Amino acid sequence: MHISETIYTGNLRTENKHLRSGQVIITDAPIDNKGKGEAFSPTDLVATGLCNCILTIMGITAQEHGFSIEGATGKTTKIMAQLPLRRIDEIKIEYDFTMCNLTEKQISLIKKVPSLCPVSLSLSKEVTQTITFKF
Repeated sequence: MHISETIYTGNLRTENKHLRSGQVIITDAPIDNKGKGEAFSPTDLVATGLCNCILTIMGITAQEHGFSIEGATGKTTKIMAQLPLRRIDEIKIEYDFTMCNLTEKQISLIKKVPSLCPVSLSLSKEVTQTITFKF
């Protein structure tokens, strides 16, 4: 079953509809690759998807162990390689849990999650994933 439909709307832009919810995401080519940079680029979505996936699995872990990470944040930085081919070289994510008042055991559980994330496991080993935490 399809999860989304994508239309190329011209000018290096796409419109993507999530079929189950009807939510729409627009992508735009980045300024450094002939675009306007007025929306997430496809590679921005990959990097942001990694941040979201890890945070979601952290949320599942917290639920399963009876605590909350509500209010936790993630900041994502994407670094592109230009040669030999343009690709994502590194994704840096900084998570902040200072508002969550976690115990040492909870912190230990949260720190294990990035290596279990389906997006993380799906990315090429050539993409460096640098994950940092603030508790």
